[in-house]
Amino acid sequence: MTGAIDTSKIRNFCIIAHIDHGKSTLADRLLEYTNTIDKRLLKQQTLDSMELERERGITIKLKAVRMEYSVAGAAYELNLIDTPGHVDFSYEVSRSLAACEGAVLVVDATQGIQAQTISNVHKALEAGLVIIPVINKIDLANANVAGTVDDLVTTFGFARADILAISAKTGEGVRELLAQVVRKIPSPGVTSPQSTALRALVFDTFYDDYRGVAALVKVADGTLSKDKLRMMATGALLTPEELGIFKPQRQPVESLGGGEVGYVMTGLKDIHAVKVGDTLVLAAGTAKALPGYKDVKPFVFLSIYPIDNNLFGQLRDALGKLALSDASLAFEPESNTALGFGFRCGFLGLLHADIVCQRLEREYNLELVSTVPSVEYRVLLTDGSTLSVRSPASMPERTRISSISEPWVLVSIVSPAKYVGAVIQLCEQRRGVQQKMEYPSPDRVIFAYELPLSELIHNFFDELKSLSSGFASLDYELLDFRPTDAIKLDVLVHGESVDPLSCIVQRSKADYFGRTLLQKLKDVIPRQQFQISLQAVVGGKVIAREDIPALRKNVLAKMSGGHRERKDKLLEAQTPRLRRGSRAASLSGNP
Repeated sequence: MTGAIDTSKIRNFCIIAHIDHGKSTLADRLLEYTNTIDKRLLKQQTLDSMELERERGITIKLKAVRMEYSVAGAAYELNLIDTPGHVDFSYEVSRSLAACEGAVLVVDATQGIQAQTISNVHKALEAGLVIIPVINKIDLANANVAGTVDDLVTTFGFARADILAISAKTGEGVRELLAQVVRKIPSPGVTSPQSTALRALVFDTFYDDYRGVAALVKVADGTLSKDKLRMMATGALLTPEELGIFKPQRQPVESLGGGEVGYVMTGLKDIHAVKVGDTLVLAAGTAKALPGYKDVKPFVFLSIYPIDNNLFGQLRDALGKLALSDASLAFEPESNTALGFGFRCGFLGLLHADIVCQRLEREYNLELVSTVPSVEYRVLLTDGSTLSVRSPASMPERTRISSISEPWVLVSIVSPAKYVGAVIQLCEQRRGVQQKMEYPSPDRVIFAYELPLSELIHNFFDELKSLSSGFASLDYELLDFRPTDAIKLDVLVHGESVDPLSCIVQRSKADYFGRTLLQKLKDVIPRQQFQISLQAVVGGKVIAREDIPALRKNVLAKMSGGHRERKDKLLEAQTPRLRRGSRAASLSGNP
């Protein structure tokens, strides 16, 4: 492959869908029918190479692969980007759309339109992509193809004749889909490679332990070869060690032409030298930068500490390498007396946080402990300045606070109609404000609620799935910051404050939250030879208390009788030992 292919024969497209609607299975069939991978070597979720992806059955990282397919005797180059479906990884979808001219929208025939379906369609339309609607899983006995077609026509305005019905599992209709991709998705709009200066968009990055930073690029103009190059945003200079494409394994090529998608082994060891959304140009070039990506801001914050504090440096390096390919991950160092040195990390959601923590443990052999998740609060101080509070430890004294604002999100919920009452009750309990409720079909309802983000991250998704028997789905986007009556709740263990257990809660819910937290801690903290007191404190006032009883040795077990004075003598002999243990625990701060 020399990069000299006619750009009119190139098709760049991605697969978008709600989670578990069959994106990765469809990608497997496309790889099989284009003979990109021998059928004997094909396995389920071929493009999901990460161990966590296979275990959970979800796509976490976008994947790019080149396929070749012939229609009417003409050979075409198809560049496919497989995208995640979960709301926490929606930023990966946005990056994929920027590298494509078309999108295949996959909808499960048994579930119909879900929350992420609506979100992804809007993103694709905003990016100016041509959408090919596809109904998947038509081979299942409970597939409702006709009803799903009606929903797509009613909700998005697709023409009935344009909607394809396929089974990614059996392969039915997949060849027709490939033909539609060639016919309907436009070729990249590039000018002649010989007369145009090089411009390539970096839409993803990863780190190779032996070859440094690698950049996934889409060549917008010109031809990418092994000339000296420059990153426009960072100013880093590089000479590519290797250019290549994914099929789906890395395959070196001499150059990449206009409209093509591939990778560049930069040879750079500095992970900050290459940024997602940057433009790659010739070192001496003066080309204008391509439109990048909107900076994504993390919503959920929690602290991560290594159990062995000697591994703090290793944790820092591991987070840096993960952040290279995950622009939504933010982290900054922090420390406290209880857990030592660690990092305050920002994520797009709880699943995102869980995935990052598991990747750190598995890929970098780290043992970690994490704190209670929180959101960012904006605190207006009495002197007129504004402070961003991302952890309870950085909350200022109450006397310095004028007002506190918290983030609100617009939540879209798609649910079967029979669960309407339960969904409304849940949202109302979480301080939700209903904005819209509509029925795209008699048996499906779409809600739009404004909710505080702090309510969303505390078991909202689990409760929604539970009350809807697993059928409801949700999507959300950040709206703004609004005033709230929030306070800091501290937890005292054996009379000493433990910062990692502190949290920021609503004043009206402080008593309930404090009692619930202490009851859980009582079940988790092991009993000692002395009594341990647990207290929830707000502004110096104790609002809840639990006591963990001492793990006593029964010194009276061998006494079958005798006078009361004999029993008192044994109990008094035990008292000094208990007091020494209690004092030792207070001094060490580790009951």
